[in-house]
Amino acid sequence: MKALLFVGVLLASVSMVFAESTNVATKAQTTCPVMGGGVDQKIFVDYQGQRIYFCCSGCSTAFNKDPEKYMKKFKEQGVMLEKVKK
Repeated sequence: MKALLFVGVLLASVSMVFAESTNVATKAQTTCPVMGGGVDQKIFVDYQGQRIYFCCSGCSTAFNKDPEKYMKKFKEQGVMLEKVKK
């Protein structure tokens, strides 16, 4: 009986973890990661196969100084970046 209860709790826990990890909504990038305003699709940086848009060239320079800071921000916000077309 204890083993059955343990298996049930284990399955419930795994289900909850899986549901939480897939609950992050993904959305397209619409705001500049540096300033938070709207993006200009003529101003971008390609980073690790993904295209990041900015509101101005100054923001792309700031991004290049610490790209992982902004990539982490995208991930936390559920932003799905555009893949670079080869």
